[in-house]
Amino acid sequence: MWKDIGDREMGKIRPNSFSNRIKSNRISSLQLSNNKDIVSPHRGSINSLQVDLTEGRYLLSGASDASAAVFDIQRATNYEGDGLIAKHKCLFSVDKQHQKGHKYAISSAIWYPVDTGLFVTGSYDHHIKVWDTNTTQVVMNFKMPGKVYRTAMSTLATSHMLIAAGTEDVQVRLCDISSGAFAHTLSGHRDGVMTVEWSTSSEWVLITGGCDGAIRFWDIRRAGCFLVLDQSQSQLGQRPPVLARSAANKVSVSKSLSAGQNLLVKSRVPQKKYANGHGMKQSTIGRMPSKGSARQRLHPGMLSTQDRATAHYGAVTGLKVTDDGMYLLSAGSDSRIKLWDLESGYNTLVNFGKVRLQASKAIQLAVSQDSAQVFVPCMAVVKAFDVWSGKMSLTFRGHYESVNCCWFSSQDQELYTGGNDRQILVWSPSKPITDDTNGRQAKDEDSWSD
Repeated sequence: MWKDIGDREMGKIRPNSFSNRIKSNRISSLQLSNNKDIVSPHRGSINSLQVDLTEGRYLLSGASDASAAVFDIQRATNYEGDGLIAKHKCLFSVDKQHQKGHKYAISSAIWYPVDTGLFVTGSYDHHIKVWDTNTTQVVMNFKMPGKVYRTAMSTLATSHMLIAAGTEDVQVRLCDISSGAFAHTLSGHRDGVMTVEWSTSSEWVLITGGCDGAIRFWDIRRAGCFLVLDQSQSQLGQRPPVLARSAANKVSVSKSLSAGQNLLVKSRVPQKKYANGHGMKQSTIGRMPSKGSARQRLHPGMLSTQDRATAHYGAVTGLKVTDDGMYLLSAGSDSRIKLWDLESGYNTLVNFGKVRLQASKAIQLAVSQDSAQVFVPCMAVVKAFDVWSGKMSLTFRGHYESVNCCWFSSQDQELYTGGNDRQILVWSPSKPITDDTNGRQAKDEDSWSD
């Protein structure tokens, strides 16, 4: 570490590279925190965790006892063990005793992306509730057709306030907070929708994973999904960097331009006029192909053969988009983790090995800030994999029962996990040992002092 600091001072390392190196070192040293303890008020399994995206200070949890709680993870409630152990008790919780609380298990709890004044909970009682954090009162209630498995809101959205809901119904529903009504439904899955995730590169793109094994991409401004991932279509490894691709594109463009100039010497074929009166063909986007045409329309919808493609041999239980929006990680009940290139829609064939994953409920994946590590709940442990090689780098053991969710806090490089043992565990970077340094200073002082 001191070598990196010296190189940074001399200008040998760029600021971003230095910051990423320090953060990756902290992530590689994650261990069960012995000085930070979350006191869980839940009496059921923890199904959802999220730290707010604005301050990185408040942790929201949802549990199967129909309760949700908020914790301040930066300011401890009290200290124990001579001030060495910080106890973080919940600031407030809402449960069945609340007048408008949920009646059955809370499967999803998320913060409103803009501020911490609102949070959203989805439950097996067929309801999605929007809560006012300050008054702990329900300000909006959406009745769903079945159990709610997962809810999500876009962190990029500036034009809409939609909650995407995956339920045991085949349709994905979009709930509009601004109007208090359903915006519209997305039809295409053939079984319940277990997980939903918004794109991190576009506020209009929604990704859903269903019990039918399909992963579908939707542009919510248009009807029908525009992409269904197919596990049989694959490309090996990570695509080349942007600079390399741009250089290759320049070469190909120059070649095509030179070829085009040669073609201009030849006699021109008279252009055929179309119905619009211009010498060019109209765009085929959004139009059905003519009979006998092999060309597919842009949105496969329900009539395309692509519509029956599957991404997993079983239910899709978890989805996570990388921060740059270029790759998608998926987990399935077939005990497989897959990395997808979102530009081509192909499986990158990164081998994460066969892992033990829960098949009966959705799991919550987490990625590090630089998207180099993915944290996956694997029964009673959490495993960290290198995203690009698939090699397992860390194993977190601390829960007594299956782990359902995990959340990585990029601000402190801390990992929060929740499981069926009703506990919320904190995994923090190991602190450098300062006792030896203090001891040496004391020894030096004694050697020369009177």
